[in-house]
Amino acid sequence: MRHSITRKITAIMIGIVAGTVLLCWFINTTLLESYYLEHKQGTLLDTFDMVYEESKNGRTDEEDFLIRLETKCSNSGISFMIISSDRTILQSSVGDDERLLFQFLELIFHSDDRNTVVLENTQEYMIEKTKDSRLQTDYLVLWGSLQNGNMILMRTAVESIKESVDIANRFLAYVGVVMVVFCAVIIYVVTRKITNPILQLADISRRMTNLDFDAKFQGKGENEISLLGSHMNQLSETLEKTISELKSANNELKIDIEKKTEIDEMRKEFISNVSHELKTPIALIQGYAEGLQECINDDEASREFYCEVIMDEADKMNALVRNLLTLNQLESGGEQVVFERFDLLEVIQGVVNATAILREQNEVSLAVHAQGAEYVWADEFKTEQVLTNYISNAIHYASGEKKIEISVIPAKDTVRVEVFNTGNPIPEGEIAHIWDKFYKVDKARTREYGGNGIGLSIVKAIMDSFHQECGARNEENGVTFWFELDSKADDGKK
Repeated sequence: MRHSITRKITAIMIGIVAGTVLLCWFINTTLLESYYLEHKQGTLLDTFDMVYEESKNGRTDEEDFLIRLETKCSNSGISFMIISSDRTILQSSVGDDERLLFQFLELIFHSDDRNTVVLENTQEYMIEKTKDSRLQTDYLVLWGSLQNGNMILMRTAVESIKESVDIANRFLAYVGVVMVVFCAVIIYVVTRKITNPILQLADISRRMTNLDFDAKFQGKGENEISLLGSHMNQLSETLEKTISELKSANNELKIDIEKKTEIDEMRKEFISNVSHELKTPIALIQGYAEGLQECINDDEASREFYCEVIMDEADKMNALVRNLLTLNQLESGGEQVVFERFDLLEVIQGVVNATAILREQNEVSLAVHAQGAEYVWADEFKTEQVLTNYISNAIHYASGEKKIEISVIPAKDTVRVEVFNTGNPIPEGEIAHIWDKFYKVDKARTREYGGNGIGLSIVKAIMDSFHQECGARNEENGVTFWFELDSKADDGKK
């Protein structure tokens, strides 16, 4: 990533480490020498104070004092000499006393002012920073008077501090480079351990924005990132559940809206169809009743004809209303379905006998194909209604050879009844609609025998109440309507 946290943290930490190293180098270069000189000056003063105090008590010649003085001077790199007022050397830290005395005197009395800097000057002592003209070496020199009248001379070389500063700075540079590289590697590894879970959380959140809730945080531990990952997992599960519930609710709402729209359309269609079906008989009844009232034809035969028309149209209206009530009860579940075991062939034969007169009037032949008694579980009365509707339709629509064939076909758990009649086929696009209320394939033919387009709707409703199938198919020379009934012993239907 261009703006990766790993890069930023690594760069910041490398900058801090490098800056710290550079700051240490700068401090060493600018302040270490001054600090060293001040430290050396303090060491000279401490040594002088020790000698000065011992001179008060007259113990400068004691062995114990001399050992302590030599030890301190040796550890601090200090050369010293105590001389009397007549320049007699009383104590010295070097073997060549005369040469050291000469050097001291030269530094004190003959040093070039340009090479000498007075650092501190009191009544008891003076401290100078000077350079040895012969050796070209810088020294700190302290000379002062003791209580017993003797003089003490001390010096310490300061040239070594410059070399020490150079060595320290070079060493610090080497160590600094190594530490910067080492810290860069360590910081990169550590930050990757921190940012990898964050990147994982970022990927999870990205997938959550796309409604993908399969990704889960896999980190372990009890730190803040693991806690955040655990909460992200809980959030993902909650969002998935909530969105699922919302989708379900939205789907149910769509279904309800569709059902409401469908019901509204069905209501409008139903009102339109009922109005259409009732309009013609009502008009006929009204017309013929007015004719009777106005005595248009006074003869007995005409009045009987008018009355027959009125009664016939009234019967059609009555049949329509009864069928509508029956269909409404079936669709609403208000009519109880009583399952019982009965011989299907007996019911078929009963309907065949009941429609014999209608077949004779239409000159239609009928044949039943069955092997013997077939017992089924269903509502016997409603099964008779289905058969009556099928056979009545077959009689009215039979043409050509005017044949009707009823076939009983047993299967493993069901028995299928097929009613075939010769005649014109149903257009394939309309087969799915023949079960709709008031739907008529041949409106002229239906009107001719007084049908109202509800019979097959009642058949469909009855079969739905049985939880069985029904249907229709075209044959080469006619149409077959079929339905199935349960033939197995099922206690749930008794």
